[in-house]
Amino acid sequence: MAAKKPAQTPNVSAEELLGYYREMLLIRRFEEKAGQLYGMGLIGGFCHLYIGQEAVVVGLEACAKDGDKRVTSYRDHGHMLACGMDAKGVMAELTGRIGGYSKGKGGSMHMFSKEKHFYGGHGIVGAQVPLGAGLAFSDKYRGNDNVTFAYFGDGASNQGQVYETYNMAELWDLPVVFVIENNQYAMGTSMKRSTKSTTLYGRGAAYGIAGEEVDGMSVLAVKEAGERAVAHCRAGKGPYILEVKTYRYRGHSMSDPAKYRTREEVQKMKEERDPIEQIRSILLTGSHASEDDLKAIDKEIKDIVNESAEFAKTSPEPDLSELWTDIYAEAN
Repeated sequence: MAAKKPAQTPNVSAEELLGYYREMLLIRRFEEKAGQLYGMGLIGGFCHLYIGQEAVVVGLEACAKDGDKRVTSYRDHGHMLACGMDAKGVMAELTGRIGGYSKGKGGSMHMFSKEKHFYGGHGIVGAQVPLGAGLAFSDKYRGNDNVTFAYFGDGASNQGQVYETYNMAELWDLPVVFVIENNQYAMGTSMKRSTKSTTLYGRGAAYGIAGEEVDGMSVLAVKEAGERAVAHCRAGKGPYILEVKTYRYRGHSMSDPAKYRTREEVQKMKEERDPIEQIRSILLTGSHASEDDLKAIDKEIKDIVNESAEFAKTSPEPDLSELWTDIYAEAN
């Protein structure tokens, strides 16, 4: 299936559009602030920003219900915010503070929230894919209709464990949506240089897995495709693959100068395809919101992000005794 054009669906209310705008803007502003704190030395280790890819997770979270699960890679801050994790707890974790979701011990790549059914960012490329199938297996075993969203990138799509997982997921009809966030570059290698496949979702055909390609710069297109994928899984038809064609504006991580692509390429994407500007345009041209309405949302988001940064700066570092906690689970 060819990539879809940005959806102009009349079946989305003004309230929903404003919600998508707000959620994507929160991710954008949060990530910009995280980049600033990294530059100030307040965030250590690796830090992978989600700027440009906001429509993917916001569109798919719009298809989720209570009980659905999600697991992703190290580019994970946007997924946390989109599933309802508090910005203060996320930012505190990035800065290694006790107020963070993993008590400052997981950092940017490895935090979790059992309450929000967020089962982690994972630093090993492709490691989260079989874990996502395992989460889906638990729901199938329990006999409910929950779905797991297993996110990974175009680079991880070349890992062998992905195809082992495809095979088992289809064999056991597991309710998992495999979301390939194809941002065109695996670290610094263009997809054109790394694979002869014309699509990545098409590789699932060898295992009998249904799938499609979708415009990941349009939150409405992602939501539309996501609803098809989720309905497929909830109906007991097994896994589904969504290849979401997106784009990251920043480097692979904060240490990446991104010299493998031109500034013109990035600027063209920002000017012509930006996911937030697309929704902003729909809101304004459709008279769903005024400039003042959007300015108010922008101020609200900036306040939330600034508050999260202040919380992160003032939250204490974990006590040394935390080195010995959360290591083993008590077995009955």
